[in-house]
Formats: sequence, structure tokens, C-alpha cells
Amino acid sequence: MRTDNFGRWYLLPLGALLWNELVFYGGRLLARGLPHTDMTTALDRLIPQLPWTVAIYFGCFLFWALNYCLCARMERRRALAFFGADFLVKAVCLAFFLALPTQMSRPQPDGTGFWDAALRFLYLIDEPNNLFPSIHCAVSWLSWAGLRDRQELPAWYRSLSLLLALAVVFATLTTKQHVLADAAAGIALA
Repeated sequence: MRTDNFGRWYLLPLGALLWNELVFYGGRLLARGLPHTDMTTALDRLIPQLPWTVAIYFGCFLFWALNYCLCARMERRRALAFFGADFLVKAVCLAFFLALPTQMSRPQPDGTGFWDAALRFLYLIDEPNNLFPSIHCAVSWLSWAGLRDRQELPAWYRSLSLLLALAVVFATLTTKQHVLADAAAGIALA
């Protein structure tokens, strides 16, 4: 792991974050007023809503930040390849957000506990659109893929990154933020 270029370890992740926000919110703004498709299937309706998984859904931002910083500290060519892939993944997401705008209906949590309130808060701040492909799933998969063959990192951390990526996919489905097609497309794209 080379760290001789101090600026790269935070400028590349910062650029990825800014591009992510531009794609997500810009795509939402540009697709407003366009007809949206709901890709929910009967299989999606069988997946239970598990309000406690909102902790995974929100917690993934720390996972992404750490892994993107670790990827930025790789050898220059590999770091640029990783962040180039991130840029392209999000460019493809933006193209889909505009060419095939999606939305879904989410069941409101009916409980009164903390996790139900947290899930209602998520629904309040995040409209159910810009779904296909799932940026949450794509970025989580990239977070693992960027580190999976980094022998200088402990094997337990690389394994944990895979488990966290899978947990985020699970959470996108059980918080009812995405459907199976969104998750599969996000992973395939990454």
C-alpha cells in the first residue's frame, strides 16, 4: 500500500461522493415529471419489512467511506482504475434514472418503536425513486471488490467487507427501499 501521495487518499473519495450526489439528486430532478415504472414483483412482496435493518442502511455510509479511503491508498494505477469504475457505474445509473425512471410504493411501518420511527424518518428524507439500478448495492459491491484481493489487508477485514456488502443488499430489500431487480442490477453493474 503506497501512501506517498497524501492528497489522493481523500480527494478521490471526495470526488466520488460529489459525483454520487450529483447523479442521485440531479437524476431525481431531471426525471421529475417523467412517467415512472414500478418494478415490484410478487417475489418482492414476500420479502418482509424489517425496520431494524435501517441501521444497516444508514450504517453503510461508514463502510463506504472507510473502504473508499483504503482504495484511494492503493498503488496509483489501481486506485485510479477503482475510482474510474465508480465514476462509470454512477454514469450508467444516471442514464437509467433518466431513460427508465422507477418508483415504488412502500408500506408504512405500523409499529411505535425506535426502529419503526427510524424507518419512517428514512421514508421522509428519501423519495422512493431513482431505484434501478441500486446505487446502495453498486457502491457496497464496489467497496468489497476494490479490496477483495488486497493481500496487505487482513483476510478477516476482506471477509467482513463481503459480509457488509451482502448486509447492505439485504437491508435495501427489507427496508423496502429497493426491489430485487434494483439490487441485482446494482451488483451486476459494479
